[in-house]
Amino acid sequence: MPSFRAQLNIVGLRPGQRPEAVMETAVAAISARHHVEANQVDIVAGIPRITLRFTVEEPKRDAENRTARESAALMRAAVEAVAATERLAVLRRVRGRWVPV
Repeated sequence: MPSFRAQLNIVGLRPGQRPEAVMETAVAAISARHHVEANQVDIVAGIPRITLRFTVEEPKRDAENRTARESAALMRAAVEAVAATERLAVLRRVRGRWVPV
């Protein structure tokens, strides 16, 4: 099964939301469709970025990439309820490197 990463910059919390709710929401959104292998928060150029690594079970490569992009978009939509976001990136592990899909 191929491994994917969804990366999303977080630019601010919605009023009344806890910082932990961002990752909890993201993990819940992805895990509804896929196995989440790992998650982390990084600060890149002063901006928090969440990264979720997950696997996709599809019979063909194009379907895998499409499903990963759809799942990442659903994750972003869910996170938007608790935080303002920007720059969603979806990456696929290919021969030891992460490449955009």
